[in-house]
Amino acid sequence: MNRNFLLAFNVVLLVLVGVLFYLHFSSSSKKQAPEATKVMANAPTGPFKIAYFEMDSIENNYEYLKEVKNELKAKENQLTGQLTSLKNRYMQKVNKYQQEAQTMTQERQGAMQQELMQEQKMIQNKEQAMGGDLQEESFKKMQVVNKTIEDFLKDFNKDKGYSYILAHQPGTIYYKDSSYDITSDMLRGLNATYKKKD
Repeated sequence: MNRNFLLAFNVVLLVLVGVLFYLHFSSSSKKQAPEATKVMANAPTGPFKIAYFEMDSIENNYEYLKEVKNELKAKENQLTGQLTSLKNRYMQKVNKYQQEAQTMTQERQGAMQQELMQEQKMIQNKEQAMGGDLQEESFKKMQVVNKTIEDFLKDFNKDKGYSYILAHQPGTIYYKDSSYDITSDMLRGLNATYKKKD
């Protein structure tokens, strides 16, 4: 009798758990349905269109971007020249110290070593600071370029009706239909807009 009671009790518990699951999941799906309907009601109707452009073509042919890259390269070359000059002077001092070290007093050797260590540290700090400045300037200029492209695309898309315009780079999109490629139209527009600003 004890065994029959436990079996009946387990069956009743199982039925109650099933009822609770049903009530829980049926009530939460009813709560979510109006929200999903509201989101779908706000979605635009009509065809969903996507276009893309080849980012490497923009990088190679957009005159403004080429100009920005040339400015950054010139700045990098200038900073590299300054650092090379500092390092060459430092190496001359090191070579001179190595040649004259045996004829120097210990105090003079210690002072020269200290001076060389300080100069080396100064060069390293300057190199880090210049690298940081160049990186920050590069980031800011590229943000301006990206904003220019974004603003152009907003204007470009006013009569096109694309839902998305994507930048294609190798490894980011595995299939694309070239009939949706707007690169050449985009380049013409970007370069024409840039020439107007000159």
